[in-house]
Amino acid sequence: MLVVLKGAGDLASGIALRLHHSGMDVVMTDLPNPLAIRRTVAFCEAIRDGHMTVEDVTAKRAVTKEDVESILAEGAIPVLADPEANIISEIKPDVVVDAILAKRNIGTIINDAPIVIAVGPGFSAGDDCHAVIESMRGHTLGRAIYEGPALPNTNIPGLIGGFAGERVLRAPADGVFESVHKIGDLVKTGDVIGYVEGKPMCSTIDGVLRGLIADGTPVREGLKSGDVDPRGKTEYCTLVSDKALAIAGGVLEAILKLSGGSYGRN
Repeated sequence: MLVVLKGAGDLASGIALRLHHSGMDVVMTDLPNPLAIRRTVAFCEAIRDGHMTVEDVTAKRAVTKEDVESILAEGAIPVLADPEANIISEIKPDVVVDAILAKRNIGTIINDAPIVIAVGPGFSAGDDCHAVIESMRGHTLGRAIYEGPALPNTNIPGLIGGFAGERVLRAPADGVFESVHKIGDLVKTGDVIGYVEGKPMCSTIDGVLRGLIADGTPVREGLKSGDVDPRGKTEYCTLVSDKALAIAGGVLEAILKLSGGSYGRN
């Protein structure tokens, strides 16, 4: 079964990892300059560096349909700088999964593939797609919805270690991000994590820097640009999160249900 994942950030990468382990061929798309912050567990880094390994799976940058076919034949995941996901019309996948997490639908339609699945708010199963996967932390996280929408966006990050919005670092201005720290560093409240146009972006809690936007990335004021994990465990920086795996489980369920349970690598 061939799946195209729109988005290649950390949550999309958790989905890709689980689908790959389940025997499916996965192709991913993202921006030419990806904005993921949990870059140590995001396959979009292959666009920047040519290749990226998350846990035990490797992704490689692809440009053409032939690249996609070659990388899949190697048992790896192709990742394209293709924000419009034009590769869908070229390779005609069995499944399209919108995991951009834009909180709104920015172009996915139910006719994109025989099975179309979307993650998070902004979609309604039966209208935009065949299934929506709940992305909000809580009792329904990862649930597959086959009629209607996911819960609306609250703009409040989920609790981790007793902290919600405090753990998220946002760009202090429009401009280019310049990092001072790196993912995996232990930081304290008030530590300068990076600068944008000379304005500091500081940590508001103690913990481990679990995510940080790539150095040199153009940002806008308020853009989510870092994530401090108050649990302080550096090993979490290289593991796909519980949230990503829960969402991935919902995607896998929806694929199996909507396909009648018939799948496998070609």
